[in-house]
Amino acid sequence: MLYLLTGYSDGGDFFNLFRYITFRASGALVTALLFGFLCGRPLINFLKRWQRNGQPIREDGPESHRTTKAGTPTMGGILILGAVVLSTLLWAKPDNPYVWTVLFVTLAFGCLGIADDYKKLSSGSSKGLTARLRFGIGLAIAAIASAAALGAHPPELSGALAFPIFKDLLLDLGIFFVPFAMIVIVGSANAVNLTDGLDGLAIMPVMIAASALGIIAYTVGRADFTEYLDVHYVPGTGELLIFAAGLIGGGLGFLWYNAPPAAVFMGDTGSLALGGAVGSIAVATKHELVHAIIGGIFVVEALSVIIQVLYFKATGKRVFLMAPIHHHFEKRGWAEPQIVIRFWIIALILALVGLSTLKVR
Repeated sequence: MLYLLTGYSDGGDFFNLFRYITFRASGALVTALLFGFLCGRPLINFLKRWQRNGQPIREDGPESHRTTKAGTPTMGGILILGAVVLSTLLWAKPDNPYVWTVLFVTLAFGCLGIADDYKKLSSGSSKGLTARLRFGIGLAIAAIASAAALGAHPPELSGALAFPIFKDLLLDLGIFFVPFAMIVIVGSANAVNLTDGLDGLAIMPVMIAASALGIIAYTVGRADFTEYLDVHYVPGTGELLIFAAGLIGGGLGFLWYNAPPAAVFMGDTGSLALGGAVGSIAVATKHELVHAIIGGIFVVEALSVIIQVLYFKATGKRVFLMAPIHHHFEKRGWAEPQIVIRFWIIALILALVGLSTLKVR
């Protein structure tokens, strides 16, 4: 909304600053960070009063979690959602279709996560909504967002799949781009959800992925940058840097309270919303395949579950001591902070590899 102040600018005054995406992105980050710091403790106190026993702990999870994590409230993702939505609405250009698409995905998956968390709390069980229901609703959300992206992309890119490194290689999927994009968004949401199993494990890789995708969005949204780097120009995506900055600020505010030992868990409220958000940014910027690199941690976590289930059904044996894979390392004796920090390092390396595809052509 603050972008509207540019209407009062004569081109050389303070209001002119609001024309610049980088200035507004900085404002969004600071706004979201302050929101997280100011609202974090009151929200946690409210969640503690409401959730007397905290988040139900998985019975088939690591034994140590039943004592170290018992009583910790969940739904802390509300803090991140509030920070992201407030900062984006305040600082982003209000007529940008990509911003509204990503906001829709974030809020819709956030509401789905709230319903899932509420079901767990009300039943006193770690089982929430049925997998079929959750997956079906997720696909419906992703279908709307994918169709919106298809309509917003320029004609030469609409329905096309871009490949990293190969500057002129486009695969025209046509209408089949929609189901492909749906898989990207839903897969991203569920992969982040699977990663969220240790204090601070999911939020930092999400912030790293958002940082990388925000840079990509800003880059492909500028004609001069795309001409120099020889990447596809997607006008309008630069505004997604503001959303990404808000996510980073909100994530930092949340991490302040989620750092080990966590005072609150983000729950499905946060993990589904954040996963859907980064997936939809990848779809908007035509960097779906690069997202698989940047979010490699999430891909590995999801694959570890798929491999474990399929192998167990086929042989009755397990590949990992426990899935998702971060629990495997717990079973091997790694301390929780050791796992978390090493996964953060890997996430940062993968993000840098993903960003390098902008230059390597």
